[in-house]
Amino acid sequence: LVVGVVRPGEVIAPVLVGAALGGVLAWAALLRPRVSVSPNTLHLRNMLETIEIPLAAVDELVVRQVLAVRVGEKKFVCPGLGRRLRKMVKGSAASPTPLFLPDVPASMPDALGPSGRTSKRTTSVDYVDHVESRLHDLVREARTRHGVTRYSDEALALAATVRRRPAWPEIGGLAVGGLAFLLTLVV
Repeated sequence: LVVGVVRPGEVIAPVLVGAALGGVLAWAALLRPRVSVSPNTLHLRNMLETIEIPLAAVDELVVRQVLAVRVGEKKFVCPGLGRRLRKMVKGSAASPTPLFLPDVPASMPDALGPSGRTSKRTTSVDYVDHVESRLHDLVREARTRHGVTRYSDEALALAATVRRRPAWPEIGGLAVGGLAFLLTLVV
């Protein structure tokens, strides 16, 4: 894209448009997905949509390669949080040094450490395990606050309030980029 803009005419149009389309696709697939929580809502941002789930409506929540959340009879997944396949298969066995970012550890040491009054040793906390545990705690607190139990009629009523919002900028970018790419191939 940069060469095509800096030196017009040196790069053919399908390559320029294809690069732009690839950039939008990479953004939507790799950088957009995330999991976040507001006081009463779990937000799952996927490639082309955002799902807003009331915390008290969550019946089951598990992290495998992706985060899977069961609400009523529906299941929602989000690639914004997940475990590596190797860790799931081997458990906690040591893995070889990663090819990319070899200096970034899979787990971080507990900076606070144990209090001086206990005989516990310093622990290592895995990020995904910590987030999964925190999500379970937030769901449990929301259920207690709303007086809802798992699989109850109240939970089903809350499940009906799940909102799905399309990611219009990404959808538009992919549609316009795909159409422009096809037009540059035909013309």
